[in-house]
Amino acid sequence: MPRPAAYHASQHSIVCHRSRHTMIPDWGDDSFRHLWVLMRAAGGDNFVTKKDMDKTEYRFDSVVAETLLIPLYFRAKESRRGRHALLRDETAERLVAGIDYDYSKFDKAGMSAIGCVVRSNYFDEAVRRFIATHERPVVVNVGCGLDTRRQRTDGGGRAVCYELDLPEVISLRRTLLPDTPGDTCIPASLTDTAWMDRLRTAHPDGDFIFVAEGVLMYFYERQVKAFLHALASRFGGGQVWFDVCGKTMLKAGVKPDSLRQSGAQIRSGITDGHEVERWEPRLRLIEQAIYQRMHTRRWSLPMRLLALMPGVSKGFSSLLGYEIMG
Repeated sequence: MPRPAAYHASQHSIVCHRSRHTMIPDWGDDSFRHLWVLMRAAGGDNFVTKKDMDKTEYRFDSVVAETLLIPLYFRAKESRRGRHALLRDETAERLVAGIDYDYSKFDKAGMSAIGCVVRSNYFDEAVRRFIATHERPVVVNVGCGLDTRRQRTDGGGRAVCYELDLPEVISLRRTLLPDTPGDTCIPASLTDTAWMDRLRTAHPDGDFIFVAEGVLMYFYERQVKAFLHALASRFGGGQVWFDVCGKTMLKAGVKPDSLRQSGAQIRSGITDGHEVERWEPRLRLIEQAIYQRMHTRRWSLPMRLLALMPGVSKGFSSLLGYEIMG
């Protein structure tokens, strides 16, 4: 998705590897040893030799685009919990095992680790309900990154799915997660309305649900408003779901623990979900959920106590769902 110009100052890269051998490597550098450890943790049977790797380097134009690796990593870690996992995502496990990246910077981000998984599970459930209750469901994953929501939610193949993100991200996604029938990538900007018009034309009778997970907080409020106005004017009868940081967090300049070593900045905040209804009267709040009230045993005691104060908790973060009135 497009980010404010201030984020485009530097490039960041990850390297993907494809294995052709099944032997334990004897490597002389930490980066390859780290990849081997990740593959072992993911339960992979193939081990990579430094000599026989195909490497492809991907450069991100912004530090915000690079944040797609955060939820990917946390989904993979959660999936490896087996029967105790809140969600299973074997594809995420495989991708993390095949991407050479220093994920250790996220290992101390305990709140983000559970928060990302709770968020993904929450939106997965919203999509499952929508697919089950609509005749012609069209699911649009806005700011998709390397998400695998289609694989997790649409086992019956009832929905038509679209994955939308910046061209650089879609290029990476198509390499690692090629398009499949019924699941198509769209390289486009969130603020560009042309893709909305194309989807509306392609599915004139479609029932649309949009999920923007881990995206809108990186945009300025005026951009968020414009995005929601554009959806509301085209997709009556649909739904839109997204997560937000609250205004307390925004004003204090506090970032989620997974972003503290990142140059990505939080640019907007919403504390009261009804505020969005005042921005755009065609949106009606379905629910404003608090992270810490879901899967409470996984949260620390301070976070459980915060859940008892919903007004305070929403000042930091929440999850929102809206019906688009036709």
